[in-house]
Amino acid sequence: MKKLIETLKNIWKIEDLRQRILITMLFVAIYRFGSFVVLPGINPALLDKLQSQTAGGLMSLLDMFSGGAFSNASIFALGIMPYISASIVMQLLMQREGESGRKKIMTYTRYLTVAILLFQAPSYLINLKMQAGSALASGISWSVFVFPATIILAAGSMFILWLGERITDKGIGNGISLIIMIGIIARLPQAFIQEVTSRFTAITGGGLVMFLVEIIILYLVVCAAIVLVQGVRKVPVQYAKRLVGNQQYGGARQYIPLKLFAANVMPIIFAQALMFIPLAFVQYAAPENASWFVRSMLDHHSWTYNIIFALLIIAFTYFYTAITLNPTQMAEDMKRNNGFIPGIKPGKPTADFIDEVMSRITLPGSLFIAFIAIMPALAGLLNVQDAFSQFFGGTSLLILVGVVLDTLQQIESHLLMRHYDGLLNSGRIHGRGGVSAY
Repeated sequence: MKKLIETLKNIWKIEDLRQRILITMLFVAIYRFGSFVVLPGINPALLDKLQSQTAGGLMSLLDMFSGGAFSNASIFALGIMPYISASIVMQLLMQREGESGRKKIMTYTRYLTVAILLFQAPSYLINLKMQAGSALASGISWSVFVFPATIILAAGSMFILWLGERITDKGIGNGISLIIMIGIIARLPQAFIQEVTSRFTAITGGGLVMFLVEIIILYLVVCAAIVLVQGVRKVPVQYAKRLVGNQQYGGARQYIPLKLFAANVMPIIFAQALMFIPLAFVQYAAPENASWFVRSMLDHHSWTYNIIFALLIIAFTYFYTAITLNPTQMAEDMKRNNGFIPGIKPGKPTADFIDEVMSRITLPGSLFIAFIAIMPALAGLLNVQDAFSQFFGGTSLLILVGVVLDTLQQIESHLLMRHYDGLLNSGRIHGRGGVSAY
């Protein structure tokens, strides 16, 4: 505790860091305030059915990523996810552009975000009409309401994007990621209270024991998520050679700079985007008339949903690793810097060796990522409340862990730059973009 108090004092002493933290808190407060600003013409007291719709299933995930703005019919109802979807698409299409094409990618990403918003906003309004048609003020027809509401929803999401960019420039941490994290964590207190209440009012008894078991499991999953986000950033040559069946190695212990979880959380994000497709076509219509398979795909706790989700994550892990890591380029860079792998010839043999090692270590990494992703469904088997189970794994937990580590890493950098002690005594914090020295 003394160490923590001293660190907080040191943070406050650094004027630049203090201003960045205060600016970040201000922009976050603006974002949270906007999440409760309802669309003009909508009566928030008549949104009970919409809020019931987002209490479970995939709709609850959409509501969680928007920080509750979706169920509030807020001007920020569409959140930042359209920008994330556009960013993923542009990175896949233009991932070979390099640094010179970064500004071009950012421009195209914004255009694509606006296009997605102009499609999603009317879809959201259609669902709003079906769930809370009586919430619209009398004297206003839905046909007249749709156009200005679409503009407001699109402008709200673009304003969130602007806030995120300002946090990145003027504040601390990655602004877009921080906004997503704030939206997710905003539901944690209520979810925690609901879980505690349900356990201690259970008729079967044993509520305290089960709650302690939940906390232990949650702690272990958080530790696993930290390992995934930080990752193993170097592979021993001896281990790499054993993977490919080559035992001819002796000498000093050396490492290959390969990350065990090279794809990080991107496979989960890609897979989750695909799993939302049935929601887009069915949820706004009549899901009760859909087939058994479609209904199971709308339930993120069903076995069908989670098996397909896990398989997609494994496939996307291989896909994303293949498009982001270039063994030939790595081998050329190694040769250019007079580096080599003992027992492996430079050039193509080195590239083939790196490619084979990456293929072998990607499988356990993909299985680990898939396990973390389906943990909320496994938590549901222990009768954990739906809202609280989302914090047992999946994209939400990985985002929370990744953003916290990234933010702490930036704060630590400011402290160490001014010759203050870091946040931890043992080593440095490594966020998703951090690289350890070896």
